[in-house]
Amino acid sequence: MSGLAGRAPTERTGSPQGPRLAVEGVSMTFGSATVLRDVAMDVRAGEIHALIGQNGSGKSTLAKILTGLYRPDAGSRITVDGIGLRLPVRPDESRAAGVAVVHQNLGLVPDATVLENTRLGRFKGSRFLRRIDWKAEAEATRAVFQRLGPHRIPLDSKVSDLHEDEKAVVAIARAVQDLEDGRGVIIFDESTRALGRESLERFYTLLDRIVATGTAALLITHRLEEVVEAADRVTVLRDGEIVVAGKDVEGMTKSDLAHLMLGREVEGLEHRTAVGAANDDVSVVVDGLTGPTVREFSLRIRPGEVVGVTGLSGAGHEDVPYLISGVSEADGGTMTLPTGPVALKGLSPASAIRSGIALVPEGRESAGLVGAMTVTENISFPQTCTATASGRVRPLRSGAEKQLAADWIERLDVRPPWPHAVLDNMSGGNQQKVLLAKWLATDPTLLVLHEPTQAVDVGARKTIVEAVRGAAREGRAVLVASSDENELALLCDRVLVFSNGAVGRELTGEFTPHDIVESIYTDSSRTKLRERSTQGVS
Repeated sequence: MSGLAGRAPTERTGSPQGPRLAVEGVSMTFGSATVLRDVAMDVRAGEIHALIGQNGSGKSTLAKILTGLYRPDAGSRITVDGIGLRLPVRPDESRAAGVAVVHQNLGLVPDATVLENTRLGRFKGSRFLRRIDWKAEAEATRAVFQRLGPHRIPLDSKVSDLHEDEKAVVAIARAVQDLEDGRGVIIFDESTRALGRESLERFYTLLDRIVATGTAALLITHRLEEVVEAADRVTVLRDGEIVVAGKDVEGMTKSDLAHLMLGREVEGLEHRTAVGAANDDVSVVVDGLTGPTVREFSLRIRPGEVVGVTGLSGAGHEDVPYLISGVSEADGGTMTLPTGPVALKGLSPASAIRSGIALVPEGRESAGLVGAMTVTENISFPQTCTATASGRVRPLRSGAEKQLAADWIERLDVRPPWPHAVLDNMSGGNQQKVLLAKWLATDPTLLVLHEPTQAVDVGARKTIVEAVRGAAREGRAVLVASSDENELALLCDRVLVFSNGAVGRELTGEFTPHDIVESIYTDSSRTKLRERSTQGVS
């Protein structure tokens, strides 16, 4: 077997007889809903082929079909190097046919070593004692890394101690060890989402070595700069259907790709009524917020103003709510509130709440609510004890607790309107209403929300949007971190678009979901990730 490291990065080899991966007539139905319709695409030898689409377009469903998690509808066909795969895809058979997968979270075991992660599921025991031959396993692991080029990652290092790009190398090594040079396809299911720019450059140097042998790569991604700078061809999914299949990327821009993904302006949205600001006084000032993924972020929010922060996954905007509310530890920065200045480094959640900051976090099931408790208990939880002017702690009286819950059940139309209903027995939309009520009831100066309408139905979404708008009209400053362009367009007076830990663009005035998407995907200007082959692909 020839090694990958000796190839020139732009050389292309491989069989011209047919595609490495062919998908034909693939459909997927859940109950009465069809999420994929007659999808057909091919991935050629020696190419990096991108698969893109908005959330809900069907690309994640297709990825799960290709990796065996879903069984597609009858009539679907998938072939690798001309060999048909039984459906649903069986991991052992797809591996034997030449399919390798690097998952979104890389699928590594943090507390295990590089060697253990690389050889996981492939350990061989001695013939008689059935013990693992660690010397042989180390030799096999070194051989895999040698194929990928020069890497100095100690095999006895714990994966948790590695940098993100080193973790990606380990995941790739584990995936490709069963692939013969010049055969098969390696699927990257949004596995570059956590990589910074420098790590991305190293990733594509490595990937170029792999495809130079003739092996193909299918890159499922939402980062359009990667498609423009590194992919040879692109397939676009929209609403479960292919709108562009195998289009040459050369000459395309991120704006071109964004238009293909959107197709048209999103229709059916309520018109955003700009809340504006109650007055010109500064309510909240954030200066120099710095954290693991955020660089010197500063922000001013006036009373009654709703400001959104967004960007690609990993851009830093998702961490802002938790850094300014004390949930995650900030490295530096200050916040000025009407109650006075607050140092963000060392800020605790309790101190943040006392200062008038209320966080409505993402993931209501794991952060923010107690499913086994009642609606009343969840809404009143932050106020079960109140402090008197002298500093003495006074429990919240039962009558006040019941009245507080009843008021917010009515205001947010929680259904059923039963104060003693157990939260686990309620729908997701009503649980989200309870989570919002819990923090609005604290009468915050700054309301911070992360994905406030995620996974709720249309009725609950409207109620939540109106409640947030109402909080702004009452003079609160509101910060919304979201990846949902429709939500941001409905709620926000301004939207700040993050790129690499800092704000790259600001949208003000009249803006649409389309404007937000284009700003997210076309914000930054960078050096090119990869030089495409001038010889083309087979």
